[in-house]
Amino acid sequence: MSDVYTAQIQVRWGDSDRLGHVNNTRYVEYMQEARIQFLEAKLAPLGGRPGYLVVRKMTIEFLKPVTDRSGPLNVEIFTTHVGTSSFTVRHVIRDNAGVECAFGDALMVGFDTVSEKSRPLADSERAVLKASLVQMTTS
Repeated sequence: MSDVYTAQIQVRWGDSDRLGHVNNTRYVEYMQEARIQFLEAKLAPLGGRPGYLVVRKMTIEFLKPVTDRSGPLNVEIFTTHVGTSSFTVRHVIRDNAGVECAFGDALMVGFDTVSEKSRPLADSERAVLKASLVQMTTS
């Protein structure tokens, strides 16, 4: 069974437009906040280096508008792929009624700050990320 992490994120007053809809760029921020919580909660206690990871690519599917009244949001985080130096994180944003509003994937890469190049993931990082692995089915 995979270890799905859930982060609670507040919808802030300045996140929405005049129609009360959250701006699409804020979804990326919500996902980033949740991903940071996930990495700090899971990697840091085991000696992992959550600060030595970078986003290589990100995709988002917008399914339902998030409004001022949608929060607090729950962002579910799990991995869909773990490689040698990279992994993919799936973020699922749900409103306060549990309705899925958006989902997005971030391809994360281990990063060496000295060489400014990718680095292999440590065994401890891979173990934590594999514990959160969910096999995705296509339909």
